[in-house]
Amino acid sequence: MTGVPLIALAVLAGLLIGSFLNVCVFRWPRDLSVVHPRSFCPGCEKPIAWYDNIPLLSYALLGGRCRHCREFIPWRYPTVELSTAIAFGLCAAAFGWKAETIKYSLLSAILIALTASDMESRILPDEFTLGGTLVGFACSWWVPMPPLFVTLMIPAPYAPWRSPAESAFGAIVASGSIWLVAFLYEKFRHKEGMGLGDVKMIAMIGSFLGVYFALLTLLLASFVGSVAGLIYIKATKKDAATYELPFGSFLGATALAVMFVAQVWPALRGR
Repeated sequence: MTGVPLIALAVLAGLLIGSFLNVCVFRWPRDLSVVHPRSFCPGCEKPIAWYDNIPLLSYALLGGRCRHCREFIPWRYPTVELSTAIAFGLCAAAFGWKAETIKYSLLSAILIALTASDMESRILPDEFTLGGTLVGFACSWWVPMPPLFVTLMIPAPYAPWRSPAESAFGAIVASGSIWLVAFLYEKFRHKEGMGLGDVKMIAMIGSFLGVYFALLTLLLASFVGSVAGLIYIKATKKDAATYELPFGSFLGATALAVMFVAQVWPALRGR
């Protein structure tokens, strides 16, 4: 299966997975099971019928409101579903039926979910960060990482270990660098400047993309987050000393942009 049928299948898969990601984004930060009970309205807590749970379509037909209590359904739901569908479709269009499609679709789904979760609850669930790090490391066995630092230290007879080593190196160095900055900030300012969730998240990004793109993501997200945060604080007149910036959301959005510019777009242009 190639071409348009594959892209259509990927988009459909993205819609369905995006719907499941919404369940995870709502439940995991609240320590709820994603299996039981079935989907329910957070407002009236009534179960949602299957025909009211069709990705994008149900939201449009219901006018963005619960059928029972008429409470507004957050924009996060259709946004996550549509974003995941688009990401999956682009990955399929870029790589076809290859392992790269699965790897970068998985990374897209994790980043979209983490971006939404941090924006909504300021929590980055371990299921996405630590679990995602393991998934990134596993993917490195089938999708070779760009040969950088570790490759130079591993002799040819051990070549199959080069890609997993690059993945592990990316996770350790990227997370270690941000942890060190957070530690020094807390040491000298005597207050927490960054949570461990951000450290785990950049480790996940490093395991998928390697140390170079993980550190690039960290630098760009820090710059964009600082500028956007200052603008938001000024516009809303919030207290800069107490406002908690959703840095994980900036990490997620920036990592998505880096992934598509560095990996997906070149493959799309080459097809």
